[in-house]
Amino acid sequence: MDQYKLKVSFCHPKYWLAWAGIFTLFVTSLLPYGVLLFIGRQLGRISYHIVKSRREIARRNIELCFPTLSQAEVDKKVRLNFENSGIALLEMGMAWFWPSWRVRGLLKITGIEHLQGAQEKGQGIIFLGAHFLTLEMGARALGLVQPCCAVYRKHSNALLDYWFYWGRMREHNAMLDRKDFKAMLRTLKKGEALWYAPDHDYGSHKSSVFAPFFEIKEANTVAGTSTLARVKNSCVIPVFLKRLPAEAGYELVFYPKLEDFPTQDLQVDTQRTNQQIEKMVRECDDQYMWMHRRFKTRPEGEKSLY
Repeated sequence: MDQYKLKVSFCHPKYWLAWAGIFTLFVTSLLPYGVLLFIGRQLGRISYHIVKSRREIARRNIELCFPTLSQAEVDKKVRLNFENSGIALLEMGMAWFWPSWRVRGLLKITGIEHLQGAQEKGQGIIFLGAHFLTLEMGARALGLVQPCCAVYRKHSNALLDYWFYWGRMREHNAMLDRKDFKAMLRTLKKGEALWYAPDHDYGSHKSSVFAPFFEIKEANTVAGTSTLARVKNSCVIPVFLKRLPAEAGYELVFYPKLEDFPTQDLQVDTQRTNQQIEKMVRECDDQYMWMHRRFKTRPEGEKSLY
C-alpha cells in the first residue's frame, strides 16, 4: 500500500523530531537488555513527574479497579506503571530492530498446546489480546510463534504510522484498520489467525456495550469479539506477553480457547471477554496500559469518573 512506503515527503522538517526518536530507538536497541531495562525505568520515573495528566488518569483507573488499596499502595502501583511505560518505549526499538534470534533468546512460551489444538483442527483463530505496555514486543513474539493479521489504530503522524506498520509487519501477515471489520471477517473465513484487543474505550458506538470490568459494573466495551467468533470454524484463544522479573525476559501466555463461545447474548459474551482480560491483567497489573481513560464513556445521565 502506498501509504506504507518511505516517501520523499518524510524529509520535511516537520518529521525531523520523529526521525530523531526513531534513530534513538535504533541506537538504544543495540544495548544489552539489562541496560535497556535500567534506562527505561529511569525514563519512566522522570515522566512520572512531567506527564501529570496521564499520571492522574492512571491513578484514577487503579483506584477504581482496586478500591481496597490504600493511597500508598495506589501510588506504588502508579510509579511502577510509569517505570514499565518507560521500558515499553525502548521496547519499541527492540521489537522493530532486533533480529529474530535475539527475541527468541528472551522468550518463554506457556500454553502452546492450546494454539496447536486449534491449528490441528484448521480453525480460524481470534487471539483475544489487551493493551499491555508490552504491546510492541508482544506483537513480535506472537508473530514468531503464529504469524497473523493484527488489528490496529492508525497513527496521526504519517512517518510514525509507517514505522509502527513496518515494525509490526516484521513477523505478521497483515495489519488491519480497526474500522475494517469486513477484512477481519474475511481473514477468519480463510482459516487464518487474527489478533484483536477489545479493551479500549472508543466512545459510544453501535458495536459497543456496557459490561463489567474489574469493579466498574458498566464499562464501555467493544463487543466485536462475539461477532467475529460467529464465523464458522473459528475459536477464541486469549494471549498476552508479560515482562518477567530479574531481567529474565518475557513469557508469551496462551490460555485455553473459550468454550461455548459465542452465545446468542452479546452482553454475556462481552462480559466474559472482559473477565478474561481482567484475569490477564491481574497476572501483571503493573504492565497494563492504565494511562488510557478506560471508563470515559458513561451511561446516559451518569457523571464522568475522571
